[in-house]
Parts: sequence; structure tokens; C-alpha cells
Amino acid sequence: MIQLEIKEEDRVSLQQGRYNQLYPRVMQKYNALWLKHKGFSNSQICEVEGICSNTLLTFFKQCGEGGLERLQEIKFFRPQSEMEAYSGKIEQYFEENPPASIREAVSKIEELTGIKRSETQVRKFSKDRKFRFLRVGTVPAKALTEEKNGQREFWSRP
Repeated sequence: MIQLEIKEEDRVSLQQGRYNQLYPRVMQKYNALWLKHKGFSNSQICEVEGICSNTLLTFFKQCGEGGLERLQEIKFFRPQSEMEAYSGKIEQYFEENPPASIREAVSKIEELTGIKRSETQVRKFSKDRKFRFLRVGTVPAKALTEEKNGQREFWSRP
């Protein structure tokens, strides 16, 4: 059984921290510790907070390891693409040789890194790095009319 000792100076911050935290999960941790401090059993705390006993024991271990500061740590899972390791190389290549389409970018990334990704993933990767693909249009007809007029004058001379 884990013995939880809360210092006198931590009691005030624990009581106030139950409602003044940025993340609801941290508030839940503080509230669980506050209920334990007030003498509730582990099963009662789990029922009130809506957590399992393993989660409650994790809260207690975190408090024992690092105090209230450790309870405020939240580590969100943010997976990273394998292409992140090659991002500098890919960016440099695309700045020097801009691809004409997403398909070309997919093939160049596969050629440079050996990592095969779908067009959607490459598009997201490119947008995250502020690259954008421009549409190619035709030259307006009015721009050519002046050239044609000049050519007619040239060719119409005797």
C-alpha cells in the first residue's frame, strides 16, 4: 500500500489547484489527492472520479516521485512521420527542383529517402512546410494580339 504524505504548504496549493488548472486531467489528479487527504478510501475515490484503481495508484506514485509539480506534467502522444528525419533534405531538394505535381513529389520523396507515402500524406507534409502547388494556366489571348499585329506589319512589307 502506498503511503501518501502531503506537506502543510502543499495542502493549500492542492486545495486551490483542484479548480485552477489548465487541463481537466490535472484537476482530476489534484481532486483525487485531496479526497485521499480527507480520508476517503481508494474505492470511493475511484467511484467519485470515474477512474480505475490502477490510474489512482499512478496518481499517487507521481505525487510521491515529484510532488505536485509532477502531477502537472501531461505528455500527449504525438506521433511523428518517418519523413521528419529527412525533412531538411526534402525541403532543400524541392526548393531547388520544385515538383510539378503531387505524384512527382511522391516519387521524388521515395527516390530521396526510400520511404513510400501516399499522395495525401505527401500533400499534408508539404503543406506543413508551407510548400504549395500552383496551377499552371495558359497565356491570355490579348497578350498575343500585340505580337501578332507587329508580325503582320513586318511580313506585310514589300
